[in-house]
Amino acid sequence: MADVAQEPITVPVLERFSLAGKVAVITGASSGLGVATAIGLAQSGADIAIGARRPDLLEQTADRIRALGRRVVAVPTDVTVIGDCDRLVERAVSDLGGVDILVNNAGVGGEYHPATEDPPEHFRSVVDVNLFGTYWMVQAAARVMPPGSAIVNISSVMAVTTAKMPAAGYSASKAAVLGLTRDLAAQFGARGIRVNAILPGVFLTEATANYSENYRRKIIDARIPLGRIGDVSDIAAVVCFLAGDGAAYVTGVSLPVDGGVLLL
Repeated sequence: MADVAQEPITVPVLERFSLAGKVAVITGASSGLGVATAIGLAQSGADIAIGARRPDLLEQTADRIRALGRRVVAVPTDVTVIGDCDRLVERAVSDLGGVDILVNNAGVGGEYHPATEDPPEHFRSVVDVNLFGTYWMVQAAARVMPPGSAIVNISSVMAVTTAKMPAAGYSASKAAVLGLTRDLAAQFGARGIRVNAILPGVFLTEATANYSENYRRKIIDARIPLGRIGDVSDIAAVVCFLAGDGAAYVTGVSLPVDGGVLLL
């Protein structure tokens, strides 16, 4: 059988990893993975609209983005408030010219409660941020995103495994984000908008800063084949890949970035 003729490559591969000329919106950009992601997207050439509930820390992130020579707007944002989500997107459009990338990073871990003792308001509050907040941001951004845009939802390995801790609200909400991602990818495919999810494992963030070296070593030895806890830049790099044209034929994917946690 004759070989199928291949179309010539018209865009150098490395150019597909540039985000120059793009505008990215990132929630939860006041600390941890959100800050690293915002910086990574800016380093890749995007202008940035950032939102979070802590304005002082949000402005610190904005200063770091400005230092990279990128345009940035910082908008205090509670993703459980639909008006806040709309406002963040509106500022991205009015100040930066549009929205090409949405990174739904805002999330909460909540407290640990056995299921029979979990206060209803606690369960609702975790789902409100992790699931509803993601959806409200998608609604606001997708209304203005052009073909070729990308949405990256931050889920967790806890969506598909357990740390043997009572975290029903967190696990359920992060699993729901995976279902949401698949549905949105199917809905938005015809519009040329890709939707993918990342499942982070254990990372050095505010949430793990109080872990002792001994406890970290126990986690690594028990659950992480690559032998280290993740650095926030590991997530930022994968977000930049999924957000750009390097992943132009990737949608509906739930990608673990976990050092191998899900292998065990």
